[in-house]
Amino acid sequence: MARPSLVYRLSVTLAERALPLAARFDKKIKRGLEARRGVTERLAAWARAHRDPKRPLVWVHAPSVGEGLQAKPVLEALRAERPQWQLAYTFFSPSAERLARTLPADVTDYLPFDRPGDVGAVLAALEPSALVFAKLDVWPELTLAAARRGVKLGLIAATVAPHSSRLRWPARQWAEAAYRALDRVGTISEEDGRRLRALGARSEAIQVTGDTRYDSVVERAERFDRTREPFLRLGAVRADAFTIVAGSTWPGDEAVVLPAFADLLAQVPTARLILAPHEPHPDHLAGIALVARRLNLPRPVRLSQLEHAAPSPVIVVDRVGILADLYALADVAFVGGGYHRAGLHSVLEPAVFGVPVIVGPHWHGSRDAALLIERGGAVALPADGRQPLHAQWLVWHHDDGARGKAGKAGKKMVLAGRGAAERTTALVLELVAG
Repeated sequence: MARPSLVYRLSVTLAERALPLAARFDKKIKRGLEARRGVTERLAAWARAHRDPKRPLVWVHAPSVGEGLQAKPVLEALRAERPQWQLAYTFFSPSAERLARTLPADVTDYLPFDRPGDVGAVLAALEPSALVFAKLDVWPELTLAAARRGVKLGLIAATVAPHSSRLRWPARQWAEAAYRALDRVGTISEEDGRRLRALGARSEAIQVTGDTRYDSVVERAERFDRTREPFLRLGAVRADAFTIVAGSTWPGDEAVVLPAFADLLAQVPTARLILAPHEPHPDHLAGIALVARRLNLPRPVRLSQLEHAAPSPVIVVDRVGILADLYALADVAFVGGGYHRAGLHSVLEPAVFGVPVIVGPHWHGSRDAALLIERGGAVALPADGRQPLHAQWLVWHHDDGARGKAGKAGKKMVLAGRGAAERTTALVLELVAG
């Protein structure tokens, strides 16, 4: 059985040593480093207290929130269909901590760094029957060590962007043996299957199962309760109000959205902007208020202060975890990330409510956005997006038919994607059965 190359192991070591320096300038990296301390011991302690070797254990790893949402319906189905099994869930990004606490797993924690010692210790403690990765992150050290122990290996909701750096050297060379070791690969599309084969996955291991996020967003939309706060309060507006929800925005997105909204408000006094920044920390919120003041917009009101503040057409969401439901209140949506290097955020969340979507120019890495644009459910802006955004808002404000047609196209696309969770769960069950 192959082992990771010395170059890969050296790169992991160097990266780990560089992280404390990077953590001085990045709070997210700092949080990840601090929370990851002792993770090997925590997982081993759980195993000593709770692991039953007579029961199969499925270990699911999803790096961040998006991948976690892909894993969520599969974990829920496994819990329902195989309640006797034990489930472990790991993640990489601190942004996934909140989601992890909501999942039906027996143990959740950070993934240890991909080093031989840590990987071996966790595998020895958990004794998984199967190790399943979500989307694409297949860690070579962990994967190949698990393969040597006879652990079944799977990849679910697998997708590879056409221009992914993983398809190029050195990432492709480092991970090739790990992808080749996978026993089952459930891809989102045929095209993803072809790119997975280019990464090293075996043709006989690959099958198209679809994207489980479609099941997740549909299920969440069906559970949405407008009578809960803050949705009840936010929904109590005039019938002629034109509500825009701008979600998961970064400063680069806000530099387009806020000026375009200032232009719109001058023509449509009933317009309302609910702005949900991706990272609502104090500095970001203060920056939004500063931009609004420079544009002579009414002073934004934070969601947490909505009950006691004077009404404002600009509401800034200063909490996380509710954006997917906020889109239900929208007439139109702007999905952030298209003016930021981190990439576009979920366009499925507004589309499932029949809300037409606008995105920035950097959307090409999102398969969902490409499909939505192709089918008329979304519009992409150019780099200089202020005027085009303002114009599109005006079109959808004045033309209910055009807005409704775009919204229906997006909702139809999302509903058509259901069923992936069932197919993916069947793949995992087959994987454990061997």
